[in-house]
Amino acid sequence: MSDQLLPKLGADGQLVEGIVTTMNPDGTVNIAPMGPIVDQAISQFVFRPFRTSTTYRNLKLTGEGIFHITDNVELFAQAALGQPNPLPALEGLILTDACRWYAFRVQSLDDQSERTEIVATTVDSGRERDFLGFNRAKHAVIEAAILATRIHLIPAEELLAEFERLKSPVDKTASRAEQRAFQLLQDYVQTHLDSSKQEVTR
Repeated sequence: MSDQLLPKLGADGQLVEGIVTTMNPDGTVNIAPMGPIVDQAISQFVFRPFRTSTTYRNLKLTGEGIFHITDNVELFAQAALGQPNPLPALEGLILTDACRWYAFRVQSLDDQSERTEIVATTVDSGRERDFLGFNRAKHAVIEAAILATRIHLIPAEELLAEFERLKSPVDKTASRAEQRAFQLLQDYVQTHLDSSKQEVTR
């Protein structure tokens, strides 16, 4: 964690992976995985989206969104690769299958660098259902989804090695949902790498 972020959230600040929903200019909902730094009470957030992201553009425009905590890693994987199709059930910006949600409002936005820094405060929250928990496969899917979003930053051999390592806990502990999610991510990465090889050989 950056030392500059500690004064904003205190010594108990930690990164929590979740899903953020924001409103697009056309009135549709954008769904994106994101790992903000939060305080223990989840009353404040520090988001660091890239300036190229839809979440950044929407937060700059509207100044508000919803952060969801969920154990649905298949949704997490789908959102990492683009908008889930079909879209999950929503009530406004709230994912109804989420475990907990936190509506937030932007307090400050620094976009001088490519990686922005957006500080926000919780203005409302709610609970939809109990958090089932994570097995090793769920953790592996989240790690694989993060890798898939950084495919342009990681060498191919390293990327494939990481997916091979993550495949072991998926094979041992995954339900069908986690198996589908991991396969989706694995297929996406392989397709991207195959396409890159074809571009090189042309």
